[in-house]
Amino acid sequence: MSAGLYPYPYNLRPFTTPPILLGTMQNPDIIQDQIAYYRARASEYDQWFFRQGRFDHGAEFNKKWFADVATVANGLDAFAPKGDVLELACGTGLWTERLLPHATALTALDAAPEVLALNQERIKDDRVRYIQHDIFSWTPDRRYDVVYFSFWLSHVPPERFAPFWDLVRRCLAPEGRAFFVDSLYEPTTTASNQTLLGRESTIQDRKLNDGRQFRIVKVYYEPEELALQLAALGWRATIDRTDSYFLYGSAQCS
Repeated sequence: MSAGLYPYPYNLRPFTTPPILLGTMQNPDIIQDQIAYYRARASEYDQWFFRQGRFDHGAEFNKKWFADVATVANGLDAFAPKGDVLELACGTGLWTERLLPHATALTALDAAPEVLALNQERIKDDRVRYIQHDIFSWTPDRRYDVVYFSFWLSHVPPERFAPFWDLVRRCLAPEGRAFFVDSLYEPTTTASNQTLLGRESTIQDRKLNDGRQFRIVKVYYEPEELALQLAALGWRATIDRTDSYFLYGSAQCS
């Protein structure tokens, strides 16, 4: 691993401010606070995906979760993310390893050096190029056949929705495609000791295993409303949902 790959200091800040129920413009630091949360959470992130510890809601719920994961994985395989692929908010590599069987080359981008290190350790593949950068201030250096992001769109503040999709457009080669996965509003998607704020909220509280509490952007979409929002921005989107936990789909510029 290059000593210069992760240059940012490890200054993690938990949230101590009162709840913010609607909007993020009231809290201009929310993006940096969100990055701090995912940096602090890096070593325990996979517990959420594998339904371990606080995220274990019992055999029945876990069975539904993994059945939904399989549905999304099958949808991604059917989409076939071939060619030069960009993964935004790549995290610890759980989906990076699902992209690689299809991709010729893959660029994995994330703001958190801790998750990039875990991703690199998991993947160990020379086809993967790693970039540490805040997505909202990043400028792509080339165009890609596919842009992929999972469990990221819900962390984009509503006022940044259009600029984010403009970034995706600038990342794509002509005829390029996007594929995305995200969470539906379902209380058992999060830890057993956390309570979701209402679906209308764009902010949610999150706890770490050690009890530290953070506040992040979390916007829950339904497939139909998301497709309409994308159509208004000039995208043709096909979006589906699993039985309980996820939405997933593809989009291409009109």
